[in-house]
Amino acid sequence: MLYWVVKAILTPVLRLFWRPWVEGLDQVPTRGPAILASNHLSFLDSFFLPLVVPRRITFLAKSDYFTGVGFKGWSKRKFFKGVGQVPIDRSGGRASEGALRTGVRVLGSGELLGIYPEGTRSPDGRLYRGKIGVARMALEAGVPVIPVAMIGTFEVQPPGQFMPRIRRVGIRIGRPLDFSRYAGMADDRFVLRSMTDEIMYELMSLSGQEYVDMYAQRRKEELAAAREAQAREAGRGQAEPSAVVEPSAAAEPPVVGEGPATRAGKDPERAPVSGS
Repeated sequence: MLYWVVKAILTPVLRLFWRPWVEGLDQVPTRGPAILASNHLSFLDSFFLPLVVPRRITFLAKSDYFTGVGFKGWSKRKFFKGVGQVPIDRSGGRASEGALRTGVRVLGSGELLGIYPEGTRSPDGRLYRGKIGVARMALEAGVPVIPVAMIGTFEVQPPGQFMPRIRRVGIRIGRPLDFSRYAGMADDRFVLRSMTDEIMYELMSLSGQEYVDMYAQRRKEELAAAREAQAREAGRGQAEPSAVVEPSAAAEPPVVGEGPATRAGKDPERAPVSGS
């Protein structure tokens, strides 16, 4: 009930300021379970997609949104539950299995499940390698995967920016991907990687993003290490004005790999697939 109340309140505001456009809405089934697998550019992605899809969408969200204390923590939990988000632990191992079970349970109820295969928001607007959890859920639940490309949300509110900019955004929905040919192979890591790469290829085609053949979380860690190294070098330079500061190797941009469809079978990681 709270989901529809929040949607009714937010819809006129989002439509007024950001005027979202949508293509391919007819690809979303009017009933029955399906996975909506989206690129993840902004915190606002989880607001704009439910705005344009008439059916309720349940998202898997990082548990941090639900662990606050006091009135602020309570209100935050109520809000995220109200907008259809379910907490998952992204620490890996048994937590990954718990996230998988949660997703399969949602799909088993006949609902739409929203997933971000990259596992976290893109740090620079590019599309990063997908995690195989989305493929496992699709096979275990026996449902199609519908690729969804968010357009322009990175420019509206990139990671780290508090106030969103006012500019138009879009949602492009692709054809459902049927993986029934892989039924019964949910434990085959090569199959899961192949499926995930196919999903990421569709997202790349729909969004027009540059594809980077590495995980977004790893890139975030590299950027954080580069900032830390630069801060140390800056402090050393102030202490020794004559010192020459060499650029940090960690600050080098990543090598852009081949398209995701050519990477089948190379990554066995079974990490959670959603969050920010």
